Amino acid sequence: MKRFLLILASIAIEAAQSIVTNLDTANWVHEKGGSESVVLREDPATGGLELLARYPAGHVIAPHWHESNERLIVLEGQLTIGSTILKEGAYAYLPAREVQRISCTSKTRCTFYLSWDGKPNSHPAK
Repeated sequence: MKRFLLILASIAIEAAQSIVTNLDTANWVHEKGGSESVVLREDPATGGLELLARYPAGHVIAPHWHESNERLIVLEGQLTIGSTILKEGAYAYLPAREVQRISCTSKTRCTFYLSWDGKPNSHPAK
């Protein structure tokens, strides 16, 4: 199962151009607070985006919402979305404009695949 999810999260095909990325050799961009990300693919027509994200153990992502539907697959660690615990292999569909409360609740870092079907513009929740 883990191998299948890694393949799913690391391969995207767009107009006969393959994109192949492995977690251990990806070009991670380091961000504030210890998070990292790798953009896998951007769709110029829709603004859709696919990426890998990593957060350190215990990290809490500020409540927010996106203008597009979001899909998430946990690759390592444990995420909590609202009151639901997501372990390795878990999938979540988060509708556009729904407030998200996400945290890495494992003792290890959390790595997950994210995909938006349009521009993933993020807005803080009030």
